[in-house]
Amino acid sequence: MALLDSVLNLVTKTPKDPDAPKPPAGSRSEREARIKDKAGMVINVFALLLAVNAWYGGTLGSKVLNNTIAANDTYAFFQAKALKQTMAENALYDAQRIGDKKRVDELAAKIDRYENEPAEGKKALLEKAKKLEHERDEAKLRSPWIGYASTAYQLSIVLLSASILAVSMPLFWGSFAVAGIGVLLSSQGFLLWL
Repeated sequence: MALLDSVLNLVTKTPKDPDAPKPPAGSRSEREARIKDKAGMVINVFALLLAVNAWYGGTLGSKVLNNTIAANDTYAFFQAKALKQTMAENALYDAQRIGDKKRVDELAAKIDRYENEPAEGKKALLEKAKKLEHERDEAKLRSPWIGYASTAYQLSIVLLSASILAVSMPLFWGSFAVAGIGVLLSSQGFLLWL
């Protein structure tokens, strides 16, 4: 029952009694109330920045892992094609040596297909693997900045919480400075402007 009353009081937000005694101006409880009023919303904003940053960091980590696997698979496919092409080239040499014109034409077409097929030829596979590696390398460049930014956001939340406990405006404003550093680090991770 007490829980229900507490929830209802939160929802209805009954106004404070205007006749209630106020703490003396400049007292610890007045400063504490001022910091709590300001810090509540700010913690939510910093936590939102941290959540977005963590999501993007996870996306980058997935891209690094997935593109590494995909590039390795593509290179393996390339190697299989290269092996088949080498075997076909050896067979072509033998067919040329014995003068089997029909077999020479078949093998030459097969070798050309291994090399130049639009989707799965060696040239296309090599281009695809290099593109995957480029995307992976770019994600690797972005990832550390996002990690540093997450740390800055976490520190800003800690400083903000400490400002409430210590009733300290310097800690309160210090949390904004640390969060600002986090924003700079995040922007470097998103944009790679340095």
